[in-house]
Amino acid sequence: MSDDKPPAQQPPPDADAPADKRVATEPAAGPAAPRDARPGATWLPTVKTTLVAVAMALVIGALLIVFSSREVIETLPYIFSYPQDFFREAGSAIWSSYAALVHGSVGSPGAVGTTLVRSAPLICAGLGVTLAFRAGLFNIGAQGQLLVGALAAGYVGFTWDLPPGLHLLVALVAGIAGGALWGAIAGVLKARTGAHEVITTIMLNYLAGALLLYALSKDAFQRPNSDNTLSPPPDSSATFPEIGNLHLGVIVALLAAILVWWILDRSKLGFELRAVGANADASRTAGMNVPHVYTAAMVIAGGLAGLAATMGVLGHHDSLSPTMAGSIGFDAITVALLGRATPLGTVLAGLLFGALSVGGVAMQASAASTPKELTEVLQALIVLFVAAPALVQGIARMKKTDGGSAVMAKGWGS
Repeated sequence: MSDDKPPAQQPPPDADAPADKRVATEPAAGPAAPRDARPGATWLPTVKTTLVAVAMALVIGALLIVFSSREVIETLPYIFSYPQDFFREAGSAIWSSYAALVHGSVGSPGAVGTTLVRSAPLICAGLGVTLAFRAGLFNIGAQGQLLVGALAAGYVGFTWDLPPGLHLLVALVAGIAGGALWGAIAGVLKARTGAHEVITTIMLNYLAGALLLYALSKDAFQRPNSDNTLSPPPDSSATFPEIGNLHLGVIVALLAAILVWWILDRSKLGFELRAVGANADASRTAGMNVPHVYTAAMVIAGGLAGLAATMGVLGHHDSLSPTMAGSIGFDAITVALLGRATPLGTVLAGLLFGALSVGGVAMQASAASTPKELTEVLQALIVLFVAAPALVQGIARMKKTDGGSAVMAKGWGS
């Protein structure tokens, strides 16, 4: 007779018990799912979806190129008689446009340098939006933070008289501090009064634009003997060193990305940012200072937007003007969304948008004379598809997955 005893009957789990209590009474689970053990399993599905989204945007962009080409349009009246003419001209338009886009952005060392310089402010401002996203905040105010940062960096750059190197460092710190101060206003309002950051940052954008116009109307910010709303350029002692058409600010932008990664993934503050972004109430119950986290997130986000401003003022030797910032602060939102609110993704998205911006000029000069605005359409299509992964997976018949990181900014009801 065998001494083996039948296994003891496990009592049924109590449905009303907490999840951590039920685990102890349920049969032991098998080994973890294979996707949890494989390197890259959490981010690889997201990368696939993003690449498919970019490819789909390029396909739609190709159709737009075809029907914006004069040579192709001229073949339409007799397309059924000589269809080969239509397809020949369509293929030529697509090839010349996309070839010009690639060659104009990364086809030569000079083009690569221009792309990197154009991408640097997008990366910095996008990192600010990304970091705020991870804390559950939707920072729409990168544009205003950038303007105030440019105002501070520019004033130090063309007014103060300091030795080279030190002048650059002080101007750089001034730009970061200006953006951080502007971001802190929205952070304090969120932390102390509960004011929604979307509303406050949008209003602060308008206020920053008005502040810049006011400053440029004063003699302290205007060029000598001029009434134009244009400041002097920064002194050469306050500008980034250059190698060819590449300036040191590009390296600073990449170092900022590494710093943001370290903050989010390796520091106590980063853990608190992610915890508050996931569930502020639970974080408060766990003893975290949620108002402090909100304020810190907006201060750092504003500082990164201020750093983006220095890429133009101290990198391009730009003068302060009402149009100096362009749409960088708003493009940073799309960069952060495309980057899935991760530092690496934001860097790659910033490089992509920088390449599209630089290559768009080459597309316009190509044989197809493709409108430069088409690159903006491509950017919008890429963001549209990336923001709708279920649509991309359905069209491409990809396996649905929840891999990757999600943007955790809360809606109006937060």
